[in-house]
Amino acid sequence: MKLSGKVKNDLDKKFQTVIKTPASFDFFVAIHDFVEHIELNSSLASGLSSRAKPNREQNIPSKYNHLKQIYQGLEDVNGQPGVDLGHTRYMVRVELDRIKNKDVSESNSFWKKRELFRKLTEEIYERLSPDYVA
Repeated sequence: MKLSGKVKNDLDKKFQTVIKTPASFDFFVAIHDFVEHIELNSSLASGLSSRAKPNREQNIPSKYNHLKQIYQGLEDVNGQPGVDLGHTRYMVRVELDRIKNKDVSESNSFWKKRELFRKLTEEIYERLSPDYVA
């Protein structure tokens, strides 16, 4: 998959921000921005399609969906109050809100999985940027 220079450079910057940001609410914001960049660029989003056999073999769609939960959760945190989100989205929002308020404990599943999310971000980036070497 060939990406335009600006799309690739912006993806690189978003990825580096995720990698360099210490565990905090800002880390989840960096993941949000990374996913948002992918979602806004169809050439990137199509590179994660479940139709591609290598993606299915590496479970890329499932891994990306974990990151998309963070993206959607932060959209919900900043969204309209009183909107019915459904149980899963509501729980993601609650956990991210707790992190935002510096209520971090290992009982918060998103906080507990923060290094997993960093690893998933790296796997998604590797898939979109095959020339990346960790």
